[in-house]
Amino acid sequence: MGLTVADIKQRLQQADEAEFAVLERSLAAETRKGVLAAMESARKRLAAQAAERERLASMYAYERELAAARGARVIVGLDEVGRGPLAGPLAVGAVVLPDEPVIEGLNDSKQVKPEARERIAAQIKEAAIVWTVEYVEPADIDACGMTASLVTAFRRAVASVERAGARPDVILLDGNPLRMDPREVNVVKGDGRCASIAAASIVAKVERDALMCRYAEEYPAYGFDSCKGYASAAHIEAIKRYGLTPIHRVSFCTAFTQPALF
Repeated sequence: MGLTVADIKQRLQQADEAEFAVLERSLAAETRKGVLAAMESARKRLAAQAAERERLASMYAYERELAAARGARVIVGLDEVGRGPLAGPLAVGAVVLPDEPVIEGLNDSKQVKPEARERIAAQIKEAAIVWTVEYVEPADIDACGMTASLVTAFRRAVASVERAGARPDVILLDGNPLRMDPREVNVVKGDGRCASIAAASIVAKVERDALMCRYAEEYPAYGFDSCKGYASAAHIEAIKRYGLTPIHRVSFCTAFTQPALF
């Protein structure tokens, strides 16, 4: 007795590339629409998985090429999160990754769904040789400006990595040059091109978001758990109604402030 359409669908849904090749040959004469649709779905799934493996491999390979061109072996990737919010700190993540295991789903944190970010961040922390997230507080951002705050946070992150026992030969930064260290290498859109920068982006995003959720408990009127300090309409309305908290960046809020109530 032949396999039912349901049986074939189940096998196709679970098949890897080798198993699919066998099934495809054995089903070459199939005409049932359900089977044909399931085969096409399996082809698309396996093609997407292959493309994702290739994307991840290229991220690891690209940063190794950048390092090798400079005679470097130890790579630290850095990225910032929270440059634009009205409230909360600037966060900079730093990660030194081993070549193995390859962490599935690594990407620019903005391209990763929140529930996946949590999972991937946990994998990064478990696999990383070293990881850290360093902060610059709102008052210091107001006093020094964003560029100086970025340099401060990046230097703190590198120093923290070195205190943990890793001595990076090359420091990969996403975006424009900061000239904060002679080992600095800048990679445009690096959080989507280099594995360690992507890892730093995800860890920094997850850690900062968790911090803003804790601030939401302290200052419940501002919705920090949902807006994470960014300029949502509800956040701006709360500022106009209640004033600024100690975690607001005063210099970012001049268009809609009143005297603080805290």
